[in-house]
Amino acid sequence: MSNKEIAKVLKFTSQLCELHDENPFKIKALASAAFHIERIDKELEQLSKEEIGAIPGIGKSILQKIFQLLDEATLDDFERLIKITPAGVLQMLKIKGIGAKKVRTLWINSGIESVGELLYACNENRLIRLKGFGEKTQAQIIQSIQFMEESEGKMHFADAEAVFDLFNELVQQHLPDATLIPTGDFRRKMEVLDQVECIYSGDFEKLKIFVSHNNGLQLMHYDESTLLLNVSGKYAFKVIKINLELEAYQLFVTTGPESFVRDSGVNAAEVKTEAALFNKHNSKYILPELRDLDFMQASEINQSELVDIKDIKGILHCHSKYSDGSNTLKEMADACKNKGFEYFGICDHSQTAQYAGGLSIERVMAQHNEIEQLNKAYEDDFQILKGIESDILNDGSLDYPDEILSSFDFVVASIHSNLKMSEEKAMQRLIKAIENPFTSILGHMTGRLLLSRNGYPVDHKKIIEACAANKVAIELNAHPFRLDIDWRWIPYCMEKNVMIAINPDAHEIAGLDDIKYGVNVARKGGLCRSHLLNKLNLREVRTFFSK
Repeated sequence: MSNKEIAKVLKFTSQLCELHDENPFKIKALASAAFHIERIDKELEQLSKEEIGAIPGIGKSILQKIFQLLDEATLDDFERLIKITPAGVLQMLKIKGIGAKKVRTLWINSGIESVGELLYACNENRLIRLKGFGEKTQAQIIQSIQFMEESEGKMHFADAEAVFDLFNELVQQHLPDATLIPTGDFRRKMEVLDQVECIYSGDFEKLKIFVSHNNGLQLMHYDESTLLLNVSGKYAFKVIKINLELEAYQLFVTTGPESFVRDSGVNAAEVKTEAALFNKHNSKYILPELRDLDFMQASEINQSELVDIKDIKGILHCHSKYSDGSNTLKEMADACKNKGFEYFGICDHSQTAQYAGGLSIERVMAQHNEIEQLNKAYEDDFQILKGIESDILNDGSLDYPDEILSSFDFVVASIHSNLKMSEEKAMQRLIKAIENPFTSILGHMTGRLLLSRNGYPVDHKKIIEACAANKVAIELNAHPFRLDIDWRWIPYCMEKNVMIAINPDAHEIAGLDDIKYGVNVARKGGLCRSHLLNKLNLREVRTFFSK
C-alpha cells in the first residue's frame, strides 16, 4: 500500500472510532499518524521498522497497524467498525461540513441512517432543534448534500486522461488493428466530465467480447453503434462506432458541444479531416478546446497565439519541506532546472498556516539564506525566486509585517481560512489584499476544490478590475482539483490587460507536471501568450515583480 492509501485508512478509522464514541486518545493518535504519513517523501514499505517508528505521531500501537496494512492491506479496527456501521451512515461521513460527532448525533439520537433521510429531515427543519446544529448548519448540510449528489459519478480531467490511456493501452494490446480517438468533453479538455468518450474504428463485436472478458472492465450497455462500460468500478467510458465515410463529421458532432455544432452551420460531408470540413463550409477551423466559447467569440481568436506548454519559462508557486511539501528546496529547484525552466519561485505557506507548517519570520530568513547560497551555485540562466504564499487574513491583511513582505521577490496572496463567508465578506478580504502594495499574484481566487468543495462566492468582474488597477496578476492554479481562476473568466482578464500566472502549486516534484492541466484550461479560455506571466524570462519576470 502507498503512503496515501495507508493515511486514508488510518484517517477513516479515526472517523469511525469517533462515530462509535471510542477512546479519544486512540482517535487523536490515528488522525495524527495519518497527517504525518501523508507528508513523508519516502514510501513506508521502503523504510525499516526503526525509521517508521521515528516518524512523528507513530507510537507502538500505530506502528503495529502500519505493518498490518503493509502486510495485509487491511486493518482489524477498520474491518470491525465497518461491519457494525450502516452503509448509509458511512455515506453520511462523506458530507462536507459535518464531522463524525455530528453524524453520530444524527444516527444515535435521531435515527437518521442515510443521506436521503438526512436531507428529508433538513427539509422538515428538524435539525434546527438538535443540540450542536442550528439553522446555519442545517442550510450548510443541504448545500453539501446537493453538491455531493451533483458530483456523483463525475471525474476530474486528470482521472479521465488516465482512464483513456489505460483503456487505449489494453485495446492496443488485444486489438492492434483498432483505433480509439478521443471525443466529447474529454477531447474539449473539460475540467470535470461525466464520462470519457471516444470514437472507434475496428470490429465492434470483437471489442464487446474483449470488454466482457476483462476483469477491470464492466459492460453496461451495448448496441450496434455504442458501447458503454465502467472502468475500475467508477469511471464511465463510452465508445462510439465510426462510419469511415463520415469520420470527420462524426468526430466533429460527437466532440460538441451541441450549441457549437448548431451555430457553426457545418453539415455532413465526405471529407478526410475536420479542417477540410470547416473549410467546405467557409469557416475557420476551431480547435476542440475552444468550442465551449461562443462560436463567434471562438472564431475571432488568433489560435496561433494561444498559450502552449512550451511557452512556460518558469515555475511559480510551489512548496517545499520548509512548509508542507515532500521535497527539499534544492530538490524542487533542481527538478525545475532539469526540466529546462529559467526560474523557480518557491512559495511555502506563511506563518498563520500552522496546520501546513507555515514559516515563522526566523524560518523565512533561514530559507532566504539557503536560496542565496543555492543561487550562487546555479548559473545565471537559472535562479530561485524568493516567494511566499501569504495567507489573506480575516480582515484582508497579509500575515507578515511590511519589512518582511518587502524581503520577498514576489508574494502570492491566498485565502485558506474561514472559507464559509458571504460574497460581501469575501470581496472585502480579496480587494484589500489586492490593494496591498506587496501582493504580486492573487492565488486560487475562489478556493474551490472541483467535485469536493464549492468556492466562496465572489464578483469575478470586480476582482479582475481591482487586479488591473493594482497591476496584480491572477493565478490559474493548475492543480487538477482547483483550476482556479475558472477559464470562463480569462477573456475578461485579457480585456482588462491582467496577466495570468499558470502555477502548479506543486507540493512534490511530480506535481510540477500539473502545469499541463493549467495550460489546457487556459487555452479553453483563449489565453494568449502576451497575457501569460510565466512566459516572461528571468529578467522580465523580475522586472514585473519589482513594479
